[in-house]
Amino acid sequence: MYPTLEPYRKFQDRLWLHWALFAATLVSTTMWGASHYAAYLSDFKSAAAVTLPSRPVLLLGGLWYSATILLILGAHEMGHYLACRYYQVDATRPFFIPMPLVPTGMLGAVIRIREPIPTKRALFDIGAAGPFAGFVFAVPALFAGVAMSTVAKLPADFVGYNLGEPLIFKIASHLLWGSIPDGYSINLHPMAFAAWFGMLATALNLFPIGQLDGGHITYALFGRLSSKITVAGLCIAVALTYFSSTWIVWTLVMAAMTISTGPHHPRTLDEEVPLDPTRVGLAIAAALIFVLCFTYAPIQPTGLN
Repeated sequence: MYPTLEPYRKFQDRLWLHWALFAATLVSTTMWGASHYAAYLSDFKSAAAVTLPSRPVLLLGGLWYSATILLILGAHEMGHYLACRYYQVDATRPFFIPMPLVPTGMLGAVIRIREPIPTKRALFDIGAAGPFAGFVFAVPALFAGVAMSTVAKLPADFVGYNLGEPLIFKIASHLLWGSIPDGYSINLHPMAFAAWFGMLATALNLFPIGQLDGGHITYALFGRLSSKITVAGLCIAVALTYFSSTWIVWTLVMAAMTISTGPHHPRTLDEEVPLDPTRVGLAIAAALIFVLCFTYAPIQPTGLN
Protein backbone atom coordinates (compact mmCIF):
# COMPACT_ATOMS: atom_id res chain seq x y z
CA MET A 1 0.00 0.00 0.00
CA TYR A 2 1.21 3.51 -0.86
CA PRO A 3 0.72 6.45 1.49
CA THR A 4 -1.99 8.90 0.49
CA LEU A 5 -0.61 12.31 -0.42
CA GLU A 6 -2.65 15.24 0.82
CA PRO A 7 -3.48 17.82 -1.87
CA TYR A 8 -1.45 21.02 -1.75
CA ARG A 9 -3.49 23.79 -0.13
CA LYS A 10 -2.73 27.44 -0.77
CA PHE A 11 -2.64 30.23 1.79
CA GLN A 12 -1.69 27.93 4.67
CA ASP A 13 0.28 29.75 7.38
CA ARG A 14 1.66 29.20 10.84
CA LEU A 15 -0.71 31.72 12.38
CA TRP A 16 1.07 31.61 15.73
CA LEU A 17 4.23 32.99 14.09
CA HIS A 18 2.39 35.89 12.45
CA TRP A 19 0.65 36.79 15.71
CA ALA A 20 3.87 36.45 17.73
CA LEU A 21 5.72 38.80 15.38
CA PHE A 22 2.80 41.22 15.44
CA ALA A 23 2.77 41.21 19.27
CA ALA A 24 6.54 41.74 19.43
CA THR A 25 6.26 44.61 16.94
CA LEU A 26 3.41 46.15 18.91
CA VAL A 27 5.60 46.11 22.02
CA SER A 28 8.68 47.57 20.31
CA THR A 29 6.73 50.29 18.48
CA THR A 30 4.79 51.23 21.62
CA MET A 31 8.02 51.55 23.63
CA TRP A 32 9.48 53.86 20.99
CA GLY A 33 6.11 55.56 20.70
CA ALA A 34 6.36 56.42 24.40
CA SER A 35 9.70 58.13 23.69
CA HIS A 36 8.17 60.05 20.78
CA TYR A 37 5.24 61.05 23.00
CA ALA A 38 7.64 62.28 25.69
CA ALA A 39 9.55 64.31 23.09
CA TYR A 40 6.27 65.74 21.84
CA LEU A 41 5.25 66.80 25.35
CA SER A 42 8.64 68.44 25.94
CA ASP A 43 8.17 70.91 23.04
CA PHE A 44 11.89 70.77 22.11
CA LYS A 45 12.91 71.55 25.71
CA SER A 46 15.48 69.45 27.59
CA ALA A 47 14.26 66.63 29.82
CA ALA A 48 15.35 68.59 32.91
CA ALA A 49 13.12 71.52 31.97
CA VAL A 50 9.82 69.62 31.80
CA THR A 51 7.78 67.34 34.02
CA LEU A 52 6.66 64.26 32.15
CA PRO A 53 3.80 61.91 33.09
CA SER A 54 4.41 58.49 34.60
CA ARG A 55 5.73 55.63 32.50
CA PRO A 56 2.30 53.94 32.12
CA VAL A 57 0.80 57.20 30.83
CA LEU A 58 3.70 57.60 28.37
CA LEU A 59 3.19 54.04 27.14
CA LEU A 60 -0.49 54.80 26.62
CA GLY A 61 0.54 57.87 24.63
CA GLY A 62 2.92 55.65 22.66
CA LEU A 63 -0.10 53.87 21.20
CA TRP A 64 -0.72 56.97 19.05
CA TYR A 65 2.45 55.99 17.19
CA SER A 66 2.29 52.21 17.30
CA ALA A 67 -1.37 51.86 16.32
CA THR A 68 -0.92 54.28 13.42
CA ILE A 69 2.21 52.74 11.95
CA LEU A 70 0.89 49.18 12.32
CA LEU A 71 -2.33 50.23 10.61
CA ILE A 72 -0.55 51.88 7.67
CA LEU A 73 2.03 49.14 7.06
CA GLY A 74 -0.49 46.41 7.84
CA ALA A 75 -2.91 47.86 5.26
CA HIS A 76 -0.06 47.99 2.73
CA GLU A 77 0.76 44.30 3.13
CA MET A 78 -2.88 43.22 3.35
CA GLY A 79 -3.42 45.00 0.04
CA HIS A 80 -0.82 42.69 -1.51
CA TYR A 81 -2.22 39.64 0.28
CA LEU A 82 -5.85 40.23 -0.69
CA ALA A 83 -4.83 40.84 -4.31
CA CYS A 84 -2.97 37.51 -4.21
CA ARG A 85 -6.10 35.85 -2.84
CA TYR A 86 -8.15 37.39 -5.64
CA TYR A 87 -5.84 35.94 -8.30
CA GLN A 88 -5.27 32.69 -6.38
CA VAL A 89 -1.52 33.31 -6.19
CA ASP A 90 -0.23 31.55 -3.08
CA ALA A 91 1.14 34.00 -0.50
CA THR A 92 1.61 34.31 3.24
CA ARG A 93 -0.15 36.70 5.55
CA PRO A 94 1.95 39.70 6.62
CA PHE A 95 5.09 39.20 8.70
CA PHE A 96 5.76 42.22 10.93
CA ILE A 97 9.46 42.76 11.66
CA PRO A 98 10.17 44.19 15.15
CA MET A 99 13.39 46.15 15.63
CA PRO A 100 13.72 47.68 19.12
CA LEU A 101 17.11 49.23 18.31
CA VAL A 102 15.85 51.84 15.81
CA PRO A 103 13.53 54.80 16.53
CA THR A 104 10.81 53.38 14.29
CA GLY A 105 10.57 50.26 16.47
CA MET A 106 10.24 48.08 13.37
CA LEU A 107 11.78 47.44 9.98
CA GLY A 108 8.44 47.13 8.25
CA ALA A 109 6.21 44.27 7.19
CA VAL A 110 6.36 41.80 4.30
CA ILE A 111 4.44 38.98 2.70
CA ARG A 112 6.06 36.06 0.89
CA ILE A 113 4.65 35.15 -2.51
CA ARG A 114 5.19 31.41 -2.93
CA GLU A 115 4.46 30.89 -6.62
CA PRO A 116 5.01 32.75 -9.91
CA ILE A 117 2.53 35.45 -10.88
CA PRO A 118 1.18 34.37 -14.27
CA THR A 119 -0.02 37.57 -15.99
CA LYS A 120 0.95 41.23 -16.16
CA ARG A 121 -2.53 42.23 -15.06
CA ALA A 122 -2.23 40.13 -11.89
CA LEU A 123 1.33 41.33 -11.32
CA PHE A 124 0.31 44.96 -11.61
CA ASP A 125 -2.70 44.59 -9.32
CA ILE A 126 -0.71 42.69 -6.67
CA GLY A 127 2.20 45.15 -6.83
CA ALA A 128 0.07 48.30 -6.79
CA ALA A 129 -2.48 47.18 -4.18
CA GLY A 130 -0.01 47.64 -1.31
CA PRO A 131 1.05 51.25 -1.92
CA PHE A 132 -2.51 52.31 -2.71
CA ALA A 133 -3.93 50.67 0.45
CA GLY A 134 -1.19 52.08 2.68
CA PHE A 135 -1.56 55.56 1.18
CA VAL A 136 -5.32 55.58 1.79
CA PHE A 137 -4.68 55.17 5.53
CA ALA A 138 -1.52 57.31 5.70
CA VAL A 139 -3.10 60.50 4.32
CA PRO A 140 -5.83 60.97 6.97
CA ALA A 141 -3.34 59.91 9.67
CA LEU A 142 -0.91 62.56 8.42
CA PHE A 143 -3.49 65.35 8.46
CA ALA A 144 -4.83 64.30 11.88
CA GLY A 145 -1.31 63.99 13.27
CA VAL A 146 -0.18 67.37 11.94
CA ALA A 147 -3.36 68.94 13.33
CA MET A 148 -2.52 67.54 16.79
CA SER A 149 1.08 68.75 16.53
CA THR A 150 2.22 72.11 17.86
CA VAL A 151 4.44 74.91 16.59
CA ALA A 152 7.23 75.62 19.07
CA LYS A 153 10.34 77.78 19.23
CA LEU A 154 13.60 75.90 18.74
CA PRO A 155 16.10 76.47 21.57
CA ALA A 156 19.37 78.09 20.50
CA ASP A 157 21.28 75.00 21.63
CA PHE A 158 18.86 72.47 20.11
CA VAL A 159 20.49 69.23 18.95
CA GLY A 160 18.42 66.61 17.16
CA TYR A 161 17.29 65.43 13.78
CA ASN A 162 15.47 67.18 10.98
CA LEU A 163 12.96 65.02 9.12
CA GLY A 164 12.76 65.62 5.39
CA GLU A 165 9.34 66.84 4.39
CA PRO A 166 7.60 64.98 1.54
CA LEU A 167 5.44 67.12 -0.71
CA ILE A 168 2.21 65.92 0.89
CA PHE A 169 3.63 66.72 4.35
CA LYS A 170 4.35 70.27 3.17
CA ILE A 171 0.80 70.54 1.85
CA ALA A 172 -0.69 69.36 5.16
CA SER A 173 1.60 71.67 7.14
CA HIS A 174 0.71 74.70 5.02
CA LEU A 175 -3.03 74.03 5.12
CA LEU A 176 -3.11 73.47 8.88
CA TRP A 177 -0.41 75.82 10.18
CA GLY A 178 0.34 78.30 7.40
CA SER A 179 3.82 79.77 7.19
CA ILE A 180 6.10 78.72 10.06
CA PRO A 181 8.22 81.67 11.37
CA ASP A 182 12.01 81.41 11.37
CA GLY A 183 13.33 79.83 14.53
CA TYR A 184 10.16 77.78 15.00
CA SER A 185 9.31 74.28 13.89
CA ILE A 186 6.41 71.85 13.97
CA ASN A 187 6.68 69.66 17.05
CA LEU A 188 5.35 66.42 15.61
CA HIS A 189 2.65 64.46 17.38
CA PRO A 190 3.50 60.70 17.42
CA MET A 191 0.68 60.03 14.95
CA ALA A 192 2.24 62.50 12.51
CA PHE A 193 5.63 60.81 12.88
CA ALA A 194 4.04 57.41 12.20
CA ALA A 195 2.37 58.81 9.09
CA TRP A 196 5.71 60.31 8.01
CA PHE A 197 7.38 56.91 8.35
CA GLY A 198 4.50 55.29 6.46
CA MET A 199 4.96 57.81 3.63
CA LEU A 200 8.69 57.10 3.53
CA ALA A 201 8.06 53.33 3.40
CA THR A 202 5.59 53.86 0.56
CA ALA A 203 8.11 55.90 -1.45
CA LEU A 204 10.88 53.35 -0.88
CA ASN A 205 8.65 50.51 -2.04
CA LEU A 206 7.66 52.43 -5.18
CA PHE A 207 11.26 52.68 -6.40
CA PRO A 208 11.16 51.08 -9.89
CA ILE A 209 13.65 48.39 -8.97
CA GLY A 210 13.53 44.58 -9.20
CA GLN A 211 11.16 42.88 -6.78
CA LEU A 212 9.95 46.07 -5.09
CA ASP A 213 6.36 47.17 -5.69
CA GLY A 214 7.62 49.80 -8.12
CA GLY A 215 9.60 47.11 -9.96
CA HIS A 216 6.46 45.01 -10.41
CA ILE A 217 4.53 48.01 -11.70
CA THR A 218 7.37 49.02 -14.05
CA TYR A 219 7.67 45.52 -15.52
CA ALA A 220 3.90 45.26 -16.02
CA LEU A 221 4.00 48.61 -17.83
CA PHE A 222 7.22 48.36 -19.86
CA GLY A 223 8.10 44.66 -20.06
CA ARG A 224 11.81 43.90 -20.61
CA LEU A 225 12.62 47.61 -20.77
CA SER A 226 12.15 47.53 -17.00
CA SER A 227 15.65 46.01 -16.67
CA LYS A 228 17.21 49.28 -17.87
CA ILE A 229 14.91 51.22 -15.56
CA THR A 230 16.11 49.08 -12.64
CA VAL A 231 19.75 49.96 -13.39
CA ALA A 232 18.83 53.66 -13.73
CA GLY A 233 16.92 53.51 -10.44
CA LEU A 234 19.96 52.06 -8.67
CA CYS A 235 22.16 54.83 -10.07
CA ILE A 236 19.69 57.42 -8.75
CA ALA A 237 19.71 55.74 -5.32
CA VAL A 238 23.51 55.87 -5.24
CA ALA A 239 23.39 59.58 -6.16
CA LEU A 240 20.92 60.22 -3.31
CA THR A 241 23.51 59.07 -0.76
CA TYR A 242 25.31 62.35 -1.51
CA PHE A 243 22.36 64.31 -0.06
CA SER A 244 21.71 62.07 2.96
CA SER A 245 23.61 59.17 4.49
CA THR A 246 20.26 57.60 5.38
CA TRP A 247 20.07 56.39 1.78
CA ILE A 248 23.17 54.22 2.16
CA VAL A 249 21.44 51.28 3.90
CA TRP A 250 18.45 51.24 1.55
CA THR A 251 20.71 51.55 -1.50
CA LEU A 252 22.78 48.58 -0.29
CA VAL A 253 19.57 46.57 0.25
CA MET A 254 18.35 47.35 -3.29
CA ALA A 255 21.79 46.58 -4.75
CA ALA A 256 21.96 43.24 -2.91
CA MET A 257 18.45 42.40 -4.10
CA THR A 258 19.37 43.19 -7.70
CA ILE A 259 22.61 41.18 -7.53
CA SER A 260 20.90 38.14 -5.97
CA THR A 261 17.94 38.03 -8.38
CA GLY A 262 19.47 39.76 -11.41
CA PRO A 263 18.29 42.98 -13.07
CA HIS A 264 15.60 41.19 -15.10
CA HIS A 265 12.15 40.82 -13.62
CA PRO A 266 10.71 37.26 -13.77
CA ARG A 267 8.65 36.92 -16.93
CA THR A 268 4.91 36.58 -17.05
CA LEU A 269 3.13 34.42 -19.63
CA ASP A 270 1.85 37.48 -21.50
CA GLU A 271 4.94 39.69 -21.50
CA GLU A 272 4.20 41.19 -24.91
CA VAL A 273 0.59 42.07 -24.11
CA PRO A 274 0.22 45.78 -23.18
CA LEU A 275 -1.61 46.85 -20.05
CA ASP A 276 -5.15 48.11 -20.45
CA PRO A 277 -5.76 51.89 -20.28
CA THR A 278 -7.27 51.69 -16.77
CA ARG A 279 -4.10 50.18 -15.33
CA VAL A 280 -1.92 52.64 -17.26
CA GLY A 281 -3.88 55.38 -15.49
CA LEU A 282 -3.36 53.64 -12.15
CA ALA A 283 0.38 53.43 -12.90
CA ILE A 284 0.40 57.22 -13.36
CA ALA A 285 -1.44 57.52 -10.03
CA ALA A 286 1.22 55.32 -8.40
CA ALA A 287 3.92 57.62 -9.80
CA LEU A 288 2.04 60.59 -8.31
CA ILE A 289 1.94 58.83 -4.91
CA PHE A 290 5.72 58.36 -5.17
CA VAL A 291 6.20 62.08 -5.86
CA LEU A 292 3.95 63.04 -2.93
CA CYS A 293 5.71 60.70 -0.48
CA PHE A 294 9.35 61.09 -1.59
CA THR A 295 11.97 63.17 0.19
CA TYR A 296 15.59 63.24 -0.99
CA ALA A 297 16.97 63.72 2.56
CA PRO A 298 14.78 61.71 4.99
CA ILE A 299 16.78 62.28 8.19
CA GLN A 300 19.42 64.96 8.75
CA PRO A 301 21.19 65.84 12.03
CA THR A 302 20.75 69.44 13.10
CA GLY A 303 22.35 71.71 15.67
CA LEU A 304 25.67 69.85 15.62
CA ASN A 305 27.86 72.78 14.58
